[in-house]
Amino acid sequence: METLAVTLLACCAVGWAVLAGTDIGSGMLLPWLGRDDAERRLVLASFAPFFLGNEVWLVATAGILVGCFPALEGELLSGQAPVLVALLAGWIARDAALWSRGRGPGPRWRAACDAAVTAGSWTVALSWGLLLVALLTDRPYEPAGGPVALVAAPTVAALFAAHGLGFASLRLTGAPYQRARRLVGRAGRPWHPLALTAVPLGGLTLWAGASLPLAERAAAPGTLALLVPALAVVTPLLVAVQAWVWYAFRGRVTGPSYL
Repeated sequence: METLAVTLLACCAVGWAVLAGTDIGSGMLLPWLGRDDAERRLVLASFAPFFLGNEVWLVATAGILVGCFPALEGELLSGQAPVLVALLAGWIARDAALWSRGRGPGPRWRAACDAAVTAGSWTVALSWGLLLVALLTDRPYEPAGGPVALVAAPTVAALFAAHGLGFASLRLTGAPYQRARRLVGRAGRPWHPLALTAVPLGGLTLWAGASLPLAERAAAPGTLALLVPALAVVTPLLVAVQAWVWYAFRGRVTGPSYL
């Protein structure tokens, strides 16, 4: 049961990094991809059908950690509290701006929401980078610091941005697409840039998770026997729904029909 719990945790964490990395990266580059209000709406519409479903993977990761590895969860939450609070703050600010952008009084409100989307996306990416650095440097119970963190966290954020560019080149049209394509370049098939950035994003997440003492901090066998079978049933359903959403919205966005 411990092995299956670890596998489910890894799948959910990698799923969030790879899938949510698309909308996080696109949000990070929102001011550059969209130069006016209409173009920014187009960029937001490119990931609007996905971002809530993508965030489910992070919620699932936290849920598995709490249920199947409660001792480790407590140690991580207390040790990485500043980083996790920053990640949650960026996440909330970003989602609130996405939901309220089209409900405000005018262009200044929309510009402020766009700025919150960008700032929130950068905050989430940098926070995830700091968390990965702490795990990879065997310091899971204190925030990462020093020169390594100053270099590695922005590098992870840049990887998110590159992932967002690959996604934007698949979904956008018009001038925003041309800007994304200019940086992505021509790399074989259209989905190749997205796949190329998905590999290091998922690989870094797996590598960081492998440094945690998951087996030693697993819950009691009785608890795992209750939780893991239920998670094993729900996870394929989550994958199926996610696959359907990505298939249903696989085309390019031609107009700002959301947000």
